[in-house]
Amino acid sequence: MNPFALFAPNKQRHNDSRKGQPSEKNSGGKNSFRNYLSNDDDLHILYREGNVDPYLYSAWINIAVNILIRNLARADFVLERDGVEITGGPLYSLFHRPNEHLSRYDLWKETAAWWLLEGEAFWWFGPDYSGGLPKQLYILNPRNLYAEITGGGGVYDEFMNVRRRWFYQSGAERIPIFSDELIHFRDWNPWNPLRGVNPLAALSLELEQDYFANKANSTLLKNNAIPQGLLKTDQTLRPEEADALERRWESKYGQVKAGRKIAVLGKGTSFEALSFNPDVVKLFELKRWNLYTILAKFGIPPRVANISDKSTALSGKDTKEQHSAFWQYTLIPLLRQFEQILESSFFMRFNLRESGRFDLWDIPELAENEDSQSKRDIAEITAGIKTINDVLKERGKEPKPWGDVWHKPKNLISTCDCKPDGNAGE
Repeated sequence: MNPFALFAPNKQRHNDSRKGQPSEKNSGGKNSFRNYLSNDDDLHILYREGNVDPYLYSAWINIAVNILIRNLARADFVLERDGVEITGGPLYSLFHRPNEHLSRYDLWKETAAWWLLEGEAFWWFGPDYSGGLPKQLYILNPRNLYAEITGGGGVYDEFMNVRRRWFYQSGAERIPIFSDELIHFRDWNPWNPLRGVNPLAALSLELEQDYFANKANSTLLKNNAIPQGLLKTDQTLRPEEADALERRWESKYGQVKAGRKIAVLGKGTSFEALSFNPDVVKLFELKRWNLYTILAKFGIPPRVANISDKSTALSGKDTKEQHSAFWQYTLIPLLRQFEQILESSFFMRFNLRESGRFDLWDIPELAENEDSQSKRDIAEITAGIKTINDVLKERGKEPKPWGDVWHKPKNLISTCDCKPDGNAGE
């Protein structure tokens, strides 16, 4: 099968709208890596007009992405100039209210959502942008963007391909957008240097299995999907007698309200309950495996997703450690990557003295780690292992004029029996 076909945009629709434009498939576009893959099974049952969205049909993809974007948007993005926070001016207004329909919270929430679903996100400076510092920021759907590319080298030769323009497909309208009107948040793509790679591509088989497992379970749980038991008799029954026996059984014992009644069977009649087929039980194990695979891909510890093993409770030290690890090893690296992309694609592009960073001081999951670090720093300063300026340097803060002097605690007593002249006693 073609695992990437699940996440490819509607190729026919885009090809129809690109007449007269170079095709991405042949010019290093977003889905050009699909040329190396077979196309023997596109799972047509999953397609809705040629476009499948795992965020729509996969419950755990939806849950995982929402956990990530909700938490990521909790970190405030602050602007600084020479280490001093900026609380006013055009740049502050741009990030505080990107446009009349977008809040600063939604700016990062939606940016992260596209990054997690498509491996890239686009900020557009708006239809009225004419140069200089933008006054508005809009988030574009990466699925509707494609690049006009020319080049004399191979399809994947990033040095020969020169990006000229982007085109945004909005309904029947194709809007040209120049590269200097965009900020492109892009994850590394080994198949196409100009686009991000969908992070769910490697999970296509797991998502397919999960989808069909859900379908099988739904069919199993529907009324009359399988008989819950068999009424067996050694007598020969006419069709109308069999129907009457079935109706009588259902009326007395088949309803939930009658589940605890005692069954009285006639002579030669017995009831045999049916149990789950072992293959059905395997579906639940498969879904559990796929669940942990999806969480691992997104870097979400099970406790953060409110999942716990039967042997452990969803509370205590382990839960706190997993929430802290979620920030330390998943969210913070992603936030730092966003900072670096903005540094090179925005602040340095417009030669700004300002810089931006995510402030994590009010994140409770990190407070305990900071408190523990502060206690260790104080202990090392007291013991003379570090000076105050050593600690400030590690934290990226300005040193103090008196911070290089170690102050000996008054309660320390020398164990050396020394005379006033400094010589040890005999």
